[in-house]
Amino acid sequence: MLTLIFLTFVLAFAILLLKDFVQTKFVALISLLPFSIFVYFLIYLTKIKDGVTSLVYTSDWVPSLGISLDFKFDGLSVLFGLLISGIGTLVYLYAISYLRGHPLLHRFLCYLTLFMGAMLGVVTSDNLITLFVFWELTSISSFFLIGFNNEEEESRKSAMWAFSITGFGGFFLLSFAIIVGSITGTYSISELLSQSDLLKESPYYILLISFLFIAAFTKSAQFPFHFWLPGAMKAPTPVSAYLHSATMVKAGVFLIARFTPILGGEVYWNNTLLLVGGATMVFGAFHSVFRKDMKGILAYSTISALGVLMFLLGIGTKTAMYAVAVFIVAHALYKATFFLVTGIVDHALHSRDISTIRGLRHQFPILSIVVMVAALSCAGIPFTFGFIGKELIYETGLLLTNQVYAYVLTGALLFTNVFLTASGFLIGIKPFFGSFDKLKRIYHRPDLYLLVPTIVLSLLTIVFGVFPLFIYNELILSTFSALYGAVVELPLKIWHGINTSLLLSGCSIVLGTVVYVIFSKWNNSLAVMDRFNQLSPKVIISFFVEKFRQFAYRYTFMFHSSYLRSYLAVIIVFFIGLVGYKLFSDVPLRVNTTGLSAFRVYELVVFLIAVIAVIFAINTSSRLSAIAATGVVGYCICLIFVFYGAPDLGMTQFAIDTLTTVLFVLVLFKLPPFLRFSDRKLQIRDAIISISFGTLIAIITLQALVSPADKDISRFYADNAYVLAKGKNVVNVILVDFRGFDTLIETIVLSIAAMGVFSMLKYKDDEELEK
Repeated sequence: MLTLIFLTFVLAFAILLLKDFVQTKFVALISLLPFSIFVYFLIYLTKIKDGVTSLVYTSDWVPSLGISLDFKFDGLSVLFGLLISGIGTLVYLYAISYLRGHPLLHRFLCYLTLFMGAMLGVVTSDNLITLFVFWELTSISSFFLIGFNNEEEESRKSAMWAFSITGFGGFFLLSFAIIVGSITGTYSISELLSQSDLLKESPYYILLISFLFIAAFTKSAQFPFHFWLPGAMKAPTPVSAYLHSATMVKAGVFLIARFTPILGGEVYWNNTLLLVGGATMVFGAFHSVFRKDMKGILAYSTISALGVLMFLLGIGTKTAMYAVAVFIVAHALYKATFFLVTGIVDHALHSRDISTIRGLRHQFPILSIVVMVAALSCAGIPFTFGFIGKELIYETGLLLTNQVYAYVLTGALLFTNVFLTASGFLIGIKPFFGSFDKLKRIYHRPDLYLLVPTIVLSLLTIVFGVFPLFIYNELILSTFSALYGAVVELPLKIWHGINTSLLLSGCSIVLGTVVYVIFSKWNNSLAVMDRFNQLSPKVIISFFVEKFRQFAYRYTFMFHSSYLRSYLAVIIVFFIGLVGYKLFSDVPLRVNTTGLSAFRVYELVVFLIAVIAVIFAINTSSRLSAIAATGVVGYCICLIFVFYGAPDLGMTQFAIDTLTTVLFVLVLFKLPPFLRFSDRKLQIRDAIISISFGTLIAIITLQALVSPADKDISRFYADNAYVLAKGKNVVNVILVDFRGFDTLIETIVLSIAAMGVFSMLKYKDDEELEK
């Protein structure tokens, strides 16, 4: 799996180099990549079905920290892998036609491939740190996809909101992983299954699940973090169909599903998922019918569907887990169809407003049949896969032992399904029935690349609905086993007889039709919701974001005055306060000068030269003289190092001082004449800070002479420098090997600073460009 993901990333960047090829008729060959991955997962599906519950492949990454590139294949990961690669194949074909002729098509396909590789990494990772890495890669790649139309301000804002919210959740996922690792001593998800009790009995259990929930809820657009998803509809339709129906937004659901056998079954776990999932599914379903933009309807109905999945995971019963497995597939099939059809309508009419579009069945008869199948599946009409999913959802609520819970939760599910049915009809019926407005211009008629993906998805919806045992035996049972932690068979059936679940399903269809009729004729429904816009989570969070931005601006203006001497003053004062407090409060000061050796003549001479150079440097009005004086101070320090037995350190100091002096001269040579920016008050302030700092360092130095020296660390470096690092110069070995990461980070910081300086030197404003 590691090789497959690595090749996916390599091919993603290779697509950037194939700009000319992408504009040819052979570009459809790129879809062979996700199709090959789909076949790859089908092979593993047969292995799991043959009795192997899971397969784990391990590859060391950072073994000293317990981080490895582990990949796990079980029913859950294979289910998501098939959705990612299968729907991905159709989206690739669709995107090739949808964006045909676009000058940045190669860039779009690169982003799409990066996202696919990241999602595959998320669903197959068996190591928490590896999972986090791929989790963040999905946020980064989706940022580029959502903001693909970067010339539009709304697209840029939507991309930033999506990245900010999901990135915020990523921070908590990393925190969760670190705490889990500290408790159990492992980051392996498979090993955590055997340490479930240890995590549940830990005093950090509430903190753990809180962090995990924040990560999952932000990714899967749960209330109140849901608002980034409707904004993300600014992305091209292939992005919406891929990211927001079958893949990225279900990553949070996958995360909760993956950890349900490990952390689930507790009151806090179940009740939180019930409350948040229930609120999300009701809120999203209710809001969906007020929208007039087809993508807006789909966005809120997707939010509701994700809430249903969280809600079912919160119930956590056997039937609920079967409903989760079935609904994930059913929703991916009909929602992807909705999005792709919406893209075709938008492509053809340059409009997605259902209040002005009607009668499209006359222009697009095949498309009207395809979208009708998706609407029927969304409503739960028999002989569609959505019907089986809805039956299981109602059965989940009815089988609860607590009757009060059963009535309340089933009522919430009924309310949600009524409005989801209506939203499905708003997409699948309203734009396609009625008389076609002949004044409407058809800009683009769908070709096979646009039509075939929708036909395939609709056919699968019917095939799985008529022959549910086919997908049950191949996929649903193994997915349930991964979710529930045990194999308990519950065969899927088209007909369970006349029972309460069937009656509730019929009721939701009838009531959903009534709601559809009402809202299909109410063209000003969106104005009603706009009245409550000031109370929306987005507006509230935006308010706090703006306040935080203002605080950051004031804080930055306060501490970043663009004067180097101010920065140094703040740093030194902070150091004096922190170290001085610790020194005078916790350290018993014992200054003993009797053991100090007397000044030797040449030492005294060097010391006096350094003092004179310092006095000269702070009083001269010439930059070059000041630089020369500081260079003299540096050379005096070099000699002191030599006098006290550190010639290698003295040579290093000599080289640095010489280079620094030369650089200062080259940089300052072309600056304006010397200007005095400080007054007497600033000079007095700087003098006080300097004297305080020097006094503190002197006290620390004298205290170090009488404090017992711990030689363990220096002895370790001396004994192991050559043995472990094969170097005879201990200082160099410490910098390069023992402190290699520190040196590497310092090198990166300097490189970034150098690039920043270079960009500033190359910067030209508009006036210079005009010249």
